[in-house]
Amino acid sequence: MKDINQMPKKNPLSFQLNLQSFEQATEDEKALQQRMRESTTFWKDGMRRLSRNKVAMTCLVIVTLIVMIALFVPMFYPYSYDQMLGVSQGATDASYNNLKPFEFGATEQARIANGEKIFPHIFGTDAHGRDYCIRVIYGARVSLAVGFFASIIVLIIGAIYGSISGYYGGKVDLIMMRIVDIIYSLPDLLMIILLATVLNQTLRPVLDTALAGTPLAKLGTGMISIFIVFALLYWVGMARLIRGQILTIKQQDYVLAARSIGAKGGHIIRKHMLPNCISVLIISTALQIPSAIFTESYLSFLGLGVNMPMPSLGSLASDALGGIYSYAYRLVIPAVAICLIVLSLNLLGDGLRDAFDPKLKK
Repeated sequence: MKDINQMPKKNPLSFQLNLQSFEQATEDEKALQQRMRESTTFWKDGMRRLSRNKVAMTCLVIVTLIVMIALFVPMFYPYSYDQMLGVSQGATDASYNNLKPFEFGATEQARIANGEKIFPHIFGTDAHGRDYCIRVIYGARVSLAVGFFASIIVLIIGAIYGSISGYYGGKVDLIMMRIVDIIYSLPDLLMIILLATVLNQTLRPVLDTALAGTPLAKLGTGMISIFIVFALLYWVGMARLIRGQILTIKQQDYVLAARSIGAKGGHIIRKHMLPNCISVLIISTALQIPSAIFTESYLSFLGLGVNMPMPSLGSLASDALGGIYSYAYRLVIPAVAICLIVLSLNLLGDGLRDAFDPKLKK
């Protein structure tokens, strides 16, 4: 039987090399020819670089911890954000107002003297006898929710607008970009305050009558007006970034091939162009969340954000100004929470940019 591993003999009339002059490679030599690095994907490669960034991973842990606290602690916390502890059956107990951390009201002290266990007021209470800790937790929940959903709104509008402008070009791009320039020229702070004030006044009658009892009515005019402000003003930066990416991508051969077989513009944008902009979308959205949280905080601080009694970190800081000399910690706690959330999200966004931006790869 012929050995398949044996080299064939050379034909004397052939000018080819004599294969029997060469030795077969051993298994160890074959192993050296294998690739030293396994194949990877865009996500695995980016997450590996992100995991090496200690600052970004620390911020990711902090943000995850804050989100977990904001979501799950209110489920078993014994007090609610709008519960006035000193009000019972029409009677008011002023001893619950302005309690310091880990202090108790008069009736709670009597119950403790009788042997009952009372959950402490970790951050004390506010001027209306409401537990301040749960209000800070709910304020963080509101701020994070506003930041997340506002960023999603900015992402959707900016991606659609920028991709259409960059793909079609010509007069369409000229007109659409001039609209972006006009919005950029508007003073942000003034327009935000004006829009929030006008929307608060116009939306309140609608929510009280036509939309009473609906989820939109529960959100309140302040939160809805914040979402509308972001939908009207904050998408222009995202649109410019996506337009720049689309202008580069549409010159690629695979886009020309898709056009040659009759693919429509919407299909090319959705299936070929936007997936190749995923790194820009991730980075811009991650950096937009802290901006949205900060905007919501100072609008609530000015009284134009979330409606009372629903707390927000900005509204809690605003309410604490009245007792800043007597209860300074009430201003410090929401201010530290805002700084911690915004700083962690900004540093995490920088880490995502370093990990997923192809231009920053070594």
